[in-house]
Amino acid sequence: MSETFFPVLILNARPAAGKSEIIHALKTTPVEERIARFHIGLLHILDDFPMIWAWFEEDHLLETVFHQPRLHTTADSYFLTTDLWHLLIARLSLEYEKWRRDTPEGHTAVLEFSRGGEHGGYEAAYKHLSREILSLAACLYVDVTYEESLRKNRARFNPERPDSILEHGLPDEKLERLYREDDWSSFSSGNPQYLSIQDIQVPYVNFENADDVTSNGGEALHQRLEESLGTLWSLWQCRPAV
Repeated sequence: MSETFFPVLILNARPAAGKSEIIHALKTTPVEERIARFHIGLLHILDDFPMIWAWFEEDHLLETVFHQPRLHTTADSYFLTTDLWHLLIARLSLEYEKWRRDTPEGHTAVLEFSRGGEHGGYEAAYKHLSREILSLAACLYVDVTYEESLRKNRARFNPERPDSILEHGLPDEKLERLYREDDWSSFSSGNPQYLSIQDIQVPYVNFENADDVTSNGGEALHQRLEESLGTLWSLWQCRPAV
């Protein structure tokens, strides 16, 4: 295992907080510089949004073409059961397991997801990550208020590309119902440096984005990422053994 970059980085935040912009900044940084500045190797992204969107599309086809019951979502695009949120996390773990089996060393897997209090929050979600992921992971939480999430969600939405990673959005009422309540603060309150999950200590850092440094990108974003990921790297290297 490399001792120069993270094997697994978990990226959490409210919708439109800046996760996708951070990933874009990492992708567009040459790999040698990316390792030196950010401790991120060759990138493999695991994001639950494409899975969610596939469920929406499948349910629409089942209902309108095949005249069958919807499997995952209601007609107004809410999940039929809370467990489907947890299934997505289990799917991310499964996708990681399959990818890791067939992939040589040299990569950082980035797991990206948002969770709100309405469906159990991060407290519930992290319970469904595999022990393999948790034992290797570090977590970066992009910290913005609900109001900032709402503003940026409205700004980025492109109705012509609702399936786009960078341009998808939620209706205001759905964002409020699902994501106004965010449990990250209480979830991480037990320790300012490590999350305790399944008796595994996972290092974390809050990436402050109240000033929306992610939207403009450039060196200001790179400098803040370098500082945050540098702190996280130090915590990861000193994490308690599993």
